[in-house]
Amino acid sequence: MADPTIHVLHVNAMDMLSMSIGVLFIGMYLNSRFGFLKRNYIPPAVTGGLVFSVISTLLFLTWQVEFDFDMRFRDLLLLVFFSTVGLSARISQLTNGGRALLYMVAVAAAFLIIQNIVGVGFAYVMDAPLGYGLMAGSISLAGGHGTAAAWAVEAESVGLVRAGEIGLVFATFGLVSGGLLGGPIARLLIGRNDLPTPGKESRDTAPEVADGPVRAGVFADYPLFPVLRALLILALCVSLGDMVNRALADSGLKLPGFLTSMFVAIALTNLGEAFGHPSDLRTIGGFGGVSLHLFLTMSMMTMQLWHLSSLFVPVVLLLALQVLVMTLFATYVVFRVMGADYDAAVLAAGFTGLGLGATPVAIANIEAVTEHYGPSPKSFLVIPLVGAFLIDLLNAGVIKLFIKLIY
Repeated sequence: MADPTIHVLHVNAMDMLSMSIGVLFIGMYLNSRFGFLKRNYIPPAVTGGLVFSVISTLLFLTWQVEFDFDMRFRDLLLLVFFSTVGLSARISQLTNGGRALLYMVAVAAAFLIIQNIVGVGFAYVMDAPLGYGLMAGSISLAGGHGTAAAWAVEAESVGLVRAGEIGLVFATFGLVSGGLLGGPIARLLIGRNDLPTPGKESRDTAPEVADGPVRAGVFADYPLFPVLRALLILALCVSLGDMVNRALADSGLKLPGFLTSMFVAIALTNLGEAFGHPSDLRTIGGFGGVSLHLFLTMSMMTMQLWHLSSLFVPVVLLLALQVLVMTLFATYVVFRVMGADYDAAVLAAGFTGLGLGATPVAIANIEAVTEHYGPSPKSFLVIPLVGAFLIDLLNAGVIKLFIKLIY
């Protein structure tokens, strides 16, 4: 039942879209004005979204005003973004990146175990139920809000009270810290190791950005053709992905919607390439960038930071510990295992977003770094695939292992 003392402001989908674009512009402006944000490559979606969430928290604490956002566009943007990831994944690239993918999977599995050891160990020291340590570990941090909500239902059903609230707090903080931490880690690694970087001038010829003009044929006189073509392909990825998702659900296999959209996108782009019609990656990349930054902005805008207040001291202590562990792991393990070069530094930034927030945060970190230093094809290949395909599977296995060990 709704609290009558809280004044709820309902924001419909179109207003949410308009607000998110404005908030993203604010983030861009602040990043251009403040050297700290610019030097550390903080994604503008994180900057603007965090400012908005702080303002909404002040409104709630001062006048009991709360926003209720219609999130339909955000959910659609997530499907579009992962479709653009799939459209950029060619079989030849996947083959060439096989070793890097295997290394990253191994690194991710090790980190999920460490993340849960930290959470469970902290709960043990605080004489709290060990299940809270899992909720404050990979369930909420690497898993994000969706995984936290799903596991909270099971946790509360067996008596772990307030598991949902704890999961929400840690997932929220992970979203923020993952976006704030990745850029500085990459900057530290590049500067400390004096790593050669591609430079921004090579961006236009990078293989992940464009493979040359797509043949327009009879449509060559229509400048909008590449945009409409890309929009049609993305719409097909989302629609066919939904059909595949529903068919799999009817057969008993439930997968996230973004995953099936990406499967369809991978199939379409490789079929197109096989028949001599490659995807226009420059245009696809434009749609991907817009959908990613608006999705992340909306996610940041809807954070309810006042949930942090109820368990402030233990939450802040454990969160600080998890951030420290992530910083050390990304700097000394991910960077070295992945080759200790420029790509490895960018991968460390992406992995930071992946391990503390979610895949969109990881990609935003990579984009923020490569916007300054130049392209990193390996990063744009490895991080989305590990994040979308494997992190949930790895996380589920690690969580079940810890549940067996502690109960």
